[in-house]
Amino acid sequence: MSSDELEKQDWSPRSAAERILMALKMHGALTSAELGARLGTTGEAARQQLVKLAEDGLVADERKPAGRGRPAVHWHLTEKGQARFPDTHAALTVDILRSISGVLGEDALDRIIHAREATTQALYEEAMADCVTLGDRVGKLAELRNAEGYMAAAEKGEDGELRLVENHCPICAAATFCQGFCRAEKAVFENVLGDGVSVERVEHIVGGGRRCTYVIREAT
Repeated sequence: MSSDELEKQDWSPRSAAERILMALKMHGALTSAELGARLGTTGEAARQQLVKLAEDGLVADERKPAGRGRPAVHWHLTEKGQARFPDTHAALTVDILRSISGVLGEDALDRIIHAREATTQALYEEAMADCVTLGDRVGKLAELRNAEGYMAAAEKGEDGELRLVENHCPICAAATFCQGFCRAEKAVFENVLGDGVSVERVEHIVGGGRRCTYVIREAT
């Protein structure tokens, strides 16, 4: 499923403002004209909504050079806007992890991460049992991750490479506290996608990226 299909089908924001926030979350900075085209309205109508959202502190504008003439105005989510897509039970999760680490030690936390990794891998392998090609497996993985709240999509790069894109991380607070979660997830991807498949993370939310992007290649 592509990111455009995901935006239309899996998430159903009802108001124009919610749809704009969703589009910026899924696609990054956009002009009002680009937003209007995506939402099936005019650029001016999108701009009016953006101005209201900016007044609420949810979006901000940035002027970027666009050849001759005035710079183009691109709109992006602010931290407050990003917070509209919350990390699931963030404070409680971090508090529990800190307690485990402090009371039982780092080894106990590592065992919990490994147990979660094994359970997740088993579930993914079962779901992918009927997948034949690497493309099938990546598409199924995107479906599974999307169902878990990662706003995920499978895409093809310009050179034909496969990509798994995750526009949101519902466990971001936990992953920030302990990067073992990110390591474990990448290991699961490598294991379920098959022998000879490389998985490279080229964007990372925890590292300050807008999204997590994995480039997936089959050995030749």
